[in-house]
Amino acid sequence: MDARAESDEAYVLDLCDEYLDERASRQHRFDWLRGDPGTNGRRARLPVDGYWPGRRLVVEYRERQHDEPVAFFDKPERTTVSGVHRGEQRALYDARREAEIPRHGLRLAVVRPADLDADARGRLRRRDRTADLAAVAARLAPVLETWPSWSSDEDRVVHAFRTHLTGDGWRIVAPTDPYTDLEAERDGRRLVAEAKGRTSEPGIDADIAYGQLLRRMTAESADVRYALVVPSEGVRAALRVPLRVRERLGIEVYAVGADGGVTLADG
Repeated sequence: MDARAESDEAYVLDLCDEYLDERASRQHRFDWLRGDPGTNGRRARLPVDGYWPGRRLVVEYRERQHDEPVAFFDKPERTTVSGVHRGEQRALYDARREAEIPRHGLRLAVVRPADLDADARGRLRRRDRTADLAAVAARLAPVLETWPSWSSDEDRVVHAFRTHLTGDGWRIVAPTDPYTDLEAERDGRRLVAEAKGRTSEPGIDADIAYGQLLRRMTAESADVRYALVVPSEGVRAALRVPLRVRERLGIEVYAVGADGGVTLADG
């Protein structure tokens, strides 16, 4: 029998599945969430306990060793690639998850044994499903309620790009043209962005967005750049304009994934 399937973590994620009416991707890994470099210089992708794409929600079940020293799990006699023992590395990676997950447009909920019907050692041996389901609901409901309700997918794309920019040190400013989706400044540079959401006509939407950006090109300064921000499904249409043309116009194409992550799509 798979020990993980019978673990407290699996039990809690099952409760979350039931409450959310959606099956989680378990031990999910995002490309933007990585650990410290190993001896080979590579940074492994860090897993999250559960990810519900439809809810844009990550849940971490943090057992005792995440909040207090436990020698069995901490391995204080061993040094990790982070230069500290396993317990300290766990705290570093937990903090990294807490910073990066919201930055990439996702919600994060943390559930602990103390939130449920746990024994003195933090184990969920009694597993009173009714009581534990109510406890999980109490932890998840406030997180779900704080999430904005998008009136359109374009709003989702704009929010994700705004989050990406502010996390990268940009300051959102009032746009020169009131119809511009987003403008930001950093180190004397200005970025003018036009965004599009998921539609049945991504090619037409991309062509319209390029036209809108052309109308915004009123400044002669080389310090002004332009961005076309599209959902990942619209990247192919956005890249139909040749790279050499986009480079001469100072336009970069950004993709917003289903998980809210933002990547430069110019290849």
